[in-house]
Amino acid sequence: MSLSFLFRTITKDVVKVGVCQHAQSLHTGCQLLAADKALLMKLRKGTGYTFISCKKALEKFDNDINQAETWLHEQAQKEGWSKANKLEGRRAKEGLIGLFIGDKAAVMVEVNCETDFVARNENFQQLVKDVAFAALTHHKNKNQSKGGYVKSVLAGEDVSKLSVDEGASLADRVALTIGRLGENMSVKRAVTLSVPDEWDVGSYVHGGVNSQAEVAMGRYGALVVFQGGREGEQDMLGRKLGQHIVGEAPVSLGNMDDLPCGESETRLLPQTFLGDPSRTVAQFLRGQQARVLDFVRFQCGETTSEDAK
Repeated sequence: MSLSFLFRTITKDVVKVGVCQHAQSLHTGCQLLAADKALLMKLRKGTGYTFISCKKALEKFDNDINQAETWLHEQAQKEGWSKANKLEGRRAKEGLIGLFIGDKAAVMVEVNCETDFVARNENFQQLVKDVAFAALTHHKNKNQSKGGYVKSVLAGEDVSKLSVDEGASLADRVALTIGRLGENMSVKRAVTLSVPDEWDVGSYVHGGVNSQAEVAMGRYGALVVFQGGREGEQDMLGRKLGQHIVGEAPVSLGNMDDLPCGESETRLLPQTFLGDPSRTVAQFLRGQQARVLDFVRFQCGETTSEDAK
């Protein structure tokens, strides 16, 4: 065998091995790229953070998605506090009313943002849900030994101090959401109530979003506490009364025997009933063998007595 033939054979083998190794390297690299992309999409979908932020987090923690997610939340919260301080003076009159009816208990909250676009974002709606459940949990813990009718009204700064999961405050959760969405946000107010067994709580939300959500959300909301009504029709009665309260915006209850004082009537009971203009609310209630004991109406962005202070 000549030296030149031997050299050519060895060279071919080396090239062949090199090509195979290169092809294997490319194949492995493609697998890694595919795995990285899948992790990136999963992290982005699960957290809602930007593509660049998720990529940076995965690179920082060698594709450990749990550590990456924790780090993203921490950074967003830090950034959120920074943004919150910068955006504090910006007008936040949009947002949502969140309302939830539990077992003989209810909560209604208002959370504000700057634009209707952000109000429709699922991260903002999750914040509204967190605020509602934190307020209701606080109410139950504080009043569990009390009987009868208990109603609590909380200003935004008091609601923000309440705890959510893992000991974080709602103020932290607001900051986290500001970090994600980049708008000024605030918790404005909350009302919680619980009623005795023989009473009922009706509700209505107008301009609703996300009809499948556990917490009903919209631009307007009402809670109405009532007693009586036809057997099995309490839910419908509560809804009709809630619709009237949202639509006619009464500011006080009045008495069953009060006479209407015209179109500017602000007492609930003498008002013309929205569901049947031939009767007043009081007349409608008599026909239902029911009586209203209390009500609360929220309109997103409205000026309250707290705003005037």
